[in-house]
Amino acid sequence: MSAELGTFLRSRRERMTPVDAGLPATGRRRTPGLRREELALLAGISATWLTYLEQGRDVRPSGQVLDALARALRLTSAEREHLRRLAGGGAVPAEDVPEEVAPEVAGVPALLGDNPAYVTGICYDVLAHNAAAAELFQAMEPGGNVVRWMFTEPAARHVLVDWEAEARNLLARLRAIAGRHPGHPRVTRLVNELTAASPEVREWWPRYDIQFSHAGHKRFRHPRLGVITVSHAAFHVAERPEQTLVVYHLPGRPGEAAS
Repeated sequence: MSAELGTFLRSRRERMTPVDAGLPATGRRRTPGLRREELALLAGISATWLTYLEQGRDVRPSGQVLDALARALRLTSAEREHLRRLAGGGAVPAEDVPEEVAPEVAGVPALLGDNPAYVTGICYDVLAHNAAAAELFQAMEPGGNVVRWMFTEPAARHVLVDWEAEARNLLARLRAIAGRHPGHPRVTRLVNELTAASPEVREWWPRYDIQFSHAGHKRFRHPRLGVITVSHAAFHVAERPEQTLVVYHLPGRPGEAAS
């Protein structure tokens, strides 16, 4: 986890300019972003300590240090949460075992009738879904993977009206998962596969954008209803927080926006 923490801190430091941080501009620089010494000064910590953190050494920053770095880097609330999770450590799975969903959870999408719903696992494998979800996403196969569908299936770019924004957001959520579970075999394989297959992933992944599941709206091209705006919400499964139930609310007729 220390290595991932260092990668995250470097990515944020390299994004931030002296002007962003309230420092005087100093002309062209050999490397992008703030220097370590500048960030250390802004955060009130030693440059040596910051170097240790970025190098992934086995050091444990205090909550005060994390808060100071978050303020200095002007992290978003999601990025602050991610920083704390990375600093808290995490276990690497001992083996690559198939992911299971409890029967009671797997049956929930079917209970939602015409509202598209599905359950995903740790790296967005579809563990359960209903017929309405299959219709909404069209080319997504049962037992498929949402991120793989997004970046490798041409249908995704047609189905999602705002494909680029949705793809960036989804990749940011996968980035957060990969950070919390470094070395997880299935997550690692998926990231490697997507990096090889998608020029967008190759460009966006190093940016280290972070996002967590949330409610909101998306625009779809539905096979029966045409272009529709659909509200959605995500719920983590009790006792298995990396499994997520996603529910969409379809409008009642063509042209009617979801409430």
